[in-house]
Amino acid sequence: MQRILITGGTGMIGKRLTSLLLDKGYEVIILTRDASKYRQKENEISHERLSYYEWDPSEKTVEPAAIRNANVIINLAGAGIADKRWTKKRKRIIVSSRVNAGETIVKALQEIPNTINTVINASAIGWYGDDSVRKSNAPAFVETDPNASQYLGITCKAWEDSIEPVKSLGIRLLKFRTGIVLSEEGGALKEFKRPIRFGIAPILGRGDQIISWIHIDDLCRMFLFAIEQIGLSGVYNAVAPTPVSNKNFMISLATKMKSKFFIPFHVPAFLLKLFLGEVSIEVLKSTTVSSEKIKNAGFQFIYPSVESAFEELI
Repeated sequence: MQRILITGGTGMIGKRLTSLLLDKGYEVIILTRDASKYRQKENEISHERLSYYEWDPSEKTVEPAAIRNANVIINLAGAGIADKRWTKKRKRIIVSSRVNAGETIVKALQEIPNTINTVINASAIGWYGDDSVRKSNAPAFVETDPNASQYLGITCKAWEDSIEPVKSLGIRLLKFRTGIVLSEEGGALKEFKRPIRFGIAPILGRGDQIISWIHIDDLCRMFLFAIEQIGLSGVYNAVAPTPVSNKNFMISLATKMKSKFFIPFHVPAFLLKLFLGEVSIEVLKSTTVSSEKIKNAGFQFIYPSVESAFEELI
């Protein structure tokens, strides 16, 4: 059984992925800035196939044993994109946390003897622009479309470029451009649910902007699929096959949570811009992204619709 090294393994996606991999019999190595803290927790749960090692992407350092002991690297590292207002400092952190992680992995693989055969790098559908810039008659963005010229498009390009040199080392490389991840543990869904608890279903702007999303379990299964299907390489969109408008998303979620006991409420775009600043551009942006490539590779979604996702999550 292969040993899987995960960066960003203590985050929402990393925790769920670790659980899935352990359930499947894999050994998991997690890179973190404070391994001692998690080693104490590890001792409490006494899981013999889970270990923690330290790294510091800002200094391009990593414990050599982590690289020597692994066969596959899954890179999930990066500061949260929507966690805080986009000040100049925050935008620099978002980019540097991703680029530094990729460059640290490349440096480690070049300098430390290893048996790594696969690197799977997270990316995001922020690569793509608004639906208005899609090729004429194209129903959705596909993996061969160029990156957008706005901040997130440029960020995703730098993010993906940082890991690209591993290919020159003869290592299989995959990049997953992930949509909005739906999880009961946090992330976007937690924020969407907050006002609905009070009977308000906020529809952002006009509400017709398309959300490309994915259930966290399907995303983690996609990582597992990539590990086991050794013929896969290159870029894949990690999104469910049924993108949905913001309005339909919120109404479906509110219906699941409150039945008919809620009030739809349109939040004007100018208010979003006032409270969110530049992040509002992404909130109001419509991005329809195709999942056909990963489906054609043989991946099957458990949660293909938001209704099926909400049925499990709520």
